Amino acid sequence: MVDIINLENAHLRMRVSPQGGTILSLDSLSCGLPVLRSGEGRSPGDCGLFPMLPVANRVAGNAFRLQDREVQLPPSSADSHFFLHGDGWLTRWDILERAEDYCLLQMRQRHPCGFDYCAELRYALRGSTLEITLNLTHLGDEPMLYGGGIHPFFALTPQSQIDFSASGYWPEGEQHLPCDWTDILPPEADFHFPQFGKDEWLNVGYSGWSGVARLRHPTMTVTLSAPTPWLMLFRMAGEPFVCLEPQSHPVNAHHMPGQPGLVMLAKGERWRFTTRIMVNH
Repeated sequence: MVDIINLENAHLRMRVSPQGGTILSLDSLSCGLPVLRSGEGRSPGDCGLFPMLPVANRVAGNAFRLQDREVQLPPSSADSHFFLHGDGWLTRWDILERAEDYCLLQMRQRHPCGFDYCAELRYALRGSTLEITLNLTHLGDEPMLYGGGIHPFFALTPQSQIDFSASGYWPEGEQHLPCDWTDILPPEADFHFPQFGKDEWLNVGYSGWSGVARLRHPTMTVTLSAPTPWLMLFRMAGEPFVCLEPQSHPVNAHHMPGQPGLVMLAKGERWRFTTRIMVNH
């Protein structure tokens, strides 16, 4: 039986599941509204937020070249073609610490392809802000390429508006992989000015993101911030959520010149990723 962790302060209430290291729900007590959609963790992704590691999103061919060798990524129980979002969201995490307003989770993972690491995930309520910290330490003898991020499902209504700045984006192509980057944003993907957008499928990655995105509801504003220039946006027609996913690298960076945003870690070296979700009236 999975032990659900309940966290609360004067402003926010949340439920965390060690299965996948997921946030099942996050609600604003001050506004009386959900910040993230609610889930019960009955299946992968049935939640309000999950961590992505040791890779974010998809890699073409589920393989990439690393120095003089071909790295074949592991199969995934969540996707028949890709090591989708890695496997941190599919793995049972151990509870290291828990208190009224924070918890610390840990998981150990090793794969034949070269991923060999220990990860720690901290969720902390600080006033009206949720602080998320993801630390990963490589334990393998051979260096390996790492990345990741956070995959939140923000609650969305027809009255909500989204806004953030970016220099351009990658439209979606076959198998949900990115097409060529462009600085021409179509209206439905341009959120330089607050808008709801279209209630239809949109699955695109942005570069030159300022590191701040806002969801403006009639009586609540949610601000997402992360120190990365890459943001993924995913939404589905008829669904009351939008995913704004800060990532340490663009989708399919493993096949891009210079492998932007990915980090080569030697044994004992650490990668760190932080995100903040702030709620205001």
